[in-house]
Amino acid sequence: MSTVIEKLAGPDYDAPETLVVSEPAQLRALADDLRSKLVARLRERARSTQELARELGLPKGTVGHHLKVLERAGLIRVVRTRKVRAVTEKFYGRTARLFLFRAEEAPETVPALGAAMLRTAADEVAQTSGPVNFGLVRARLSPADARRLDRRLDRLVEDFRAADAPGGRLHVFASALWSLEHIDA
Repeated sequence: MSTVIEKLAGPDYDAPETLVVSEPAQLRALADDLRSKLVARLRERARSTQELARELGLPKGTVGHHLKVLERAGLIRVVRTRKVRAVTEKFYGRTARLFLFRAEEAPETVPALGAAMLRTAADEVAQTSGPVNFGLVRARLSPADARRLDRRLDRLVEDFRAADAPGGRLHVFASALWSLEHIDA
């Protein structure tokens, strides 16, 4: 219950609204399932390595390694510190609330990045207790219809982002459109 309250209370650190993620190192960093989960957890609230390790049930060393990869890629940063005995505890936050992906320079990262994001969404769906509206549909499309539907999905994502309201209830929207041309489905 406290997680929902924290998410509804709003961000606890300042960050620009958007970042275009286009560098190959950034795209590769986010194509990892664990790093994708870490970035998702840092959207609204800064967390320490210890907090993230506890939430994910992983060793601090593992989480720390992946945080360093994300930090080197410019996707997260230290947003505050605090002294705990003789040690300085770092709290990480994202470099932007929303990442927009442009993979022209590293198209090979797109399948892995998309799969990692959808697995993160699947994990969140599995943990929700509320209603979930979803669908998985396959259809044979002409190239023109595939482009048209892709543009409609882009517009729907933009509408969803534009509806974001402080104090509103946190919702997640996942979308993906891909071709199975190599498989006769």
